Amino acid sequence: MASQLNVLLTVLYFVTVIIASGIRSSEGTNFTIVNKCKETIWPGITANNNSAGTDGFALKPGQSAVFSAPPRWGGRIWARTGCSFNQNGTGKCQTGGCDTALKCSGPGDPPFSIAEFNLGDIDYYDVSLVDGFNLPLVVAPVKGEGNCSAAGCDGDLKAECPPELAMKAGGKTVACRSACNAFGSDEYCCRGAFSDPGTCSPSNYSRVFKKACPVAYSYAHDDATSVLTCSSTDYIVTFCSSRNQTECTYHDKKLVCNGSEGLKAFFQIWWIIIVVFPIFINLPIKF
Repeated sequence: MASQLNVLLTVLYFVTVIIASGIRSSEGTNFTIVNKCKETIWPGITANNNSAGTDGFALKPGQSAVFSAPPRWGGRIWARTGCSFNQNGTGKCQTGGCDTALKCSGPGDPPFSIAEFNLGDIDYYDVSLVDGFNLPLVVAPVKGEGNCSAAGCDGDLKAECPPELAMKAGGKTVACRSACNAFGSDEYCCRGAFSDPGTCSPSNYSRVFKKACPVAYSYAHDDATSVLTCSSTDYIVTFCSSRNQTECTYHDKKLVCNGSEGLKAFFQIWWIIIVVFPIFINLPIKF
């Protein structure tokens, strides 16, 4: 009996070590994209400099999908809304469309909310409203090293959008344009004589964006409170969520939830039970 208990304790020990070890399953980075909206969205993914790592697909309310980026990937993730595609993947969207394709190969059409990433030994990431706003968007690292704060926009800017920036369809506001996108002036777009941080200041319009989304780019030089860093992490990109909402994904072959240590511990224990229980019931225990 004692020897059998020792076997069981040894198995429990090694399973626990494996779960806690944090060995990455691949050299790339996984992005779990989650739709918490009440409508279907069509995430678009494009890589910087036409490099590898582009995609586009539909996500119904409550659905999620995983995009695996190659090492040192840099690119954008956003949501398209009000889309209609045929069986060949050709169609159009009310907001964020990348030409007529379901699978994006180039940038989307503003206005839209964008998650931006530059991955490396240290990852740099942000949520940008420089091209406008169409949906709340939150980026949350998963068990990373460093600052690793959540970035993004909790509020729905469409309800607070100034009338002159509102993009409407069917009598309702479907997106909020940035001042640069709406008016195209050098002052709002931070170019020409306004191209450096000393001459390009926040406008009344960008302050509306910043108030609703304090951890997101509101204009081109809004770096200090907008760019975040993290290392050795995967990411959860959630639409229509909040920075305080718990989301779960698989990271290093285990289920991990941002902001919920208790839930993570529960799932770790559950996986131990799943692995060990079949071994335990097959032990020839004698009394």
